Amino acid sequence: MIPEIGQLSLIFAFALSCLLALVPMYGSYSGNVRALLLAKPLAIGLFLFSATAMACLMYAFYHSDFTVINVASNSSSVLPWYFQLTASFGSHEGSMLLWVTILALWTALVALFSNSLPLLMQGRILGVMGFICVGFIAFSLFMSNPFERSLPFFPVEGRDLNPLLQDFGMIVHPPLLYVGYVGFAVSFAFAIAALIGGKFDSTWARWARPWTLAAWLFLTLGIMLGSWWAYNELGWGGWWFWDPVENASFMPWLVGTALLHSLAVTEKRGTFKSWTVLLAIAAFSLSLMGAFLVRSGVLVSVHSFASDPSRGLYLLAFLLLVVGGSLFLYALRMNAVRSQARYQLFSREVLLWGNNVFLLTATLVVFLGTLYPLFHKELGLGSISIGEPFFNQLFYYLVIPFSLLLGLGPWVRWKQQQLPPLLKPLTLVALLALTMAIGYLAATQSLAANLALLGCLLGAWVGMSAIGEVYQRAQQLGGFSTGIGRLQASHWGMTLAHIGFAVLVIGVAMTKTLSVEKDVRMKIGDTVELNGYHFTLTDVYALKGPNYGGQAAELEVYSDGKKVTHLHAEKRFYPLQKTVMTEAAVHARLSRDLYVALGEELSGPSWAMRVYVKPFVRWIWLGGVLMALGALLALLDKRYRRASAHAEVKTRENTAAYTGAEHA
Repeated sequence: MIPEIGQLSLIFAFALSCLLALVPMYGSYSGNVRALLLAKPLAIGLFLFSATAMACLMYAFYHSDFTVINVASNSSSVLPWYFQLTASFGSHEGSMLLWVTILALWTALVALFSNSLPLLMQGRILGVMGFICVGFIAFSLFMSNPFERSLPFFPVEGRDLNPLLQDFGMIVHPPLLYVGYVGFAVSFAFAIAALIGGKFDSTWARWARPWTLAAWLFLTLGIMLGSWWAYNELGWGGWWFWDPVENASFMPWLVGTALLHSLAVTEKRGTFKSWTVLLAIAAFSLSLMGAFLVRSGVLVSVHSFASDPSRGLYLLAFLLLVVGGSLFLYALRMNAVRSQARYQLFSREVLLWGNNVFLLTATLVVFLGTLYPLFHKELGLGSISIGEPFFNQLFYYLVIPFSLLLGLGPWVRWKQQQLPPLLKPLTLVALLALTMAIGYLAATQSLAANLALLGCLLGAWVGMSAIGEVYQRAQQLGGFSTGIGRLQASHWGMTLAHIGFAVLVIGVAMTKTLSVEKDVRMKIGDTVELNGYHFTLTDVYALKGPNYGGQAAELEVYSDGKKVTHLHAEKRFYPLQKTVMTEAAVHARLSRDLYVALGEELSGPSWAMRVYVKPFVRWIWLGGVLMALGALLALLDKRYRRASAHAEVKTRENTAAYTGAEHA
């Protein structure tokens, strides 16, 4: 009965999405205010029915209803309850229903928190969101139905959840990533609504910016959590492998970062309007491409939820429709989005434009590196592989100028900046950055490590520039103690995000350069020395979990004769999936990680072991969290809060005026 309720809810959600795509658009072209006012209740109803469908699917998984094909294929009765709930979005069908639910949630939030927007703009934005919902709900309902039954014949036990997904990180990672992915649909809807109306100004950018910030925040957290999951779960000690699906989430993040900076220029100076619109289209288009890559089977990845080429064609067609339609509309409205603002070569506008160029160049590098092997094979030219060295080498060249501009940008004024007033503070910042970089490496006794020195220097430059600019800005606002309190939340957000990037760059450089590892064969009682740490294998025993078996190893770690920690590493075997998984043992500190992965049992008896010492790897995820916190601070800026009751009443009273003015 519950799956049927879910199925019916999904049908109602599809019907409401069709109405949402059509009714407000009709109202915007005909001037029918009643049709425009229907957009909000339609959006809220769409979310309620989508959420009901998702709740019904989770109920079916929780109660191991194996009459539902999706449940039987991706869960089991012995699976812990929290992983049973996770399994509800751990499949092709379930993950798409989660996508639909999150998309409907964004649509409802736009409906609820856009009362200060002109009614025409509200209707068009929600109409575009409705069109996107139609595409994805139709896919879930007609091509990827999560509630399909196998009655009257059904299995008594399920096939279990993919062991890769049986980890805490995968409980949180996909929803966060999807919230970020789908959130760019709102930025896209704002851009398309503005193209339809032909009105672009700083007010439009101010409306779109908080929604873009929120999407970028969640995508940042999702990517960081996915990196942390891969580091802990896959047993290879890496935090980023340039995997195709990792790249699929990274590309919209890069373009979304460029979009945030471009929106700032459009809001402050009324320029970069056409560039901002194109970035909004590109960010959502790359999110759609990520959905296609994860589910189509054209690329193989440990992060993929499913592989289905036939259903992938639908997503590809929908992607082409969205991209082609939006670019066609952009071409029709090109004259309306042209900017007419003047600024000098040395100005904040130019520096932000330069950083946008580097971000888009990085996106192009990832795009070509990800898809070129596929095109090469399909053209009959044979199989090739583009791996980590390609991406790393090109990113080294891009990060250097990007970091230099990022550190310089906050100091430079809009429109025009004279260089002499900046020479003294920037020289001081550069000297402090160099001192900090050398100090870091002196502490690790690795002054010869060029990459580490460069990374620390760039990170210190960006971080010290952000801090120094805050100090100078506060002094200009009436003295440091007074001025600090006068700085806007968005300014603090920018500063924290830049500091987060600096921390991430330092973490990447130090980890890449100073990490050490050793593959060894160990018997019980053997000791291995690595980078001043002594790892002693004290015991190996059989392991029995709720839905897996295997072996567990116990190790003691000493340094300078003192015990540092006790490590517990596992090698699990999942019989239903016939899959072996490594559960690494990690002892984490801010300055380094001790990491041990248990391998296969060898003769003797002995075991293959992989041991790592990874300096500053935690700084990578700390940097990502700081960037996300920076976005959160910017969202708290009073300019982006809900309009006052007076403003909302005024907007409602002038609804007819808005409608009549545009149709006049």
